[in-house]
Amino acid sequence: MSKALSYKGTMYQKFIITNEGELKFGNVYHHRNLLRWDEDCPYGGGLWRVDEARGVVVLYGRSFEFGAPSFEGLKYVNWDGIDGIEHPLFYQPHWPYDETLVAVAVM
Repeated sequence: MSKALSYKGTMYQKFIITNEGELKFGNVYHHRNLLRWDEDCPYGGGLWRVDEARGVVVLYGRSFEFGAPSFEGLKYVNWDGIDGIEHPLFYQPHWPYDETLVAVAVM
């Protein structure tokens, strides 16, 4: 009997914004791993990090699968993928070229 091959790749702190307007966080290899079977990701995604000095979560980059994030469809944030606690949320639109932070508002 042979063993099935398994890939143990590096996990990354990624986020997506689903067709329902939910921002989801997770530690995954692919952005698509954050989706349920009945979800899509029309609003893109990227990477996230916790800025402990400021007490905020910073979103940056883009998803190679779904494109850069568009916050126009954002309706709510699911904090379960970080720690379950709401934090101020900022986006770094020109990362890695500058450190400008833009507040992200939930509509």
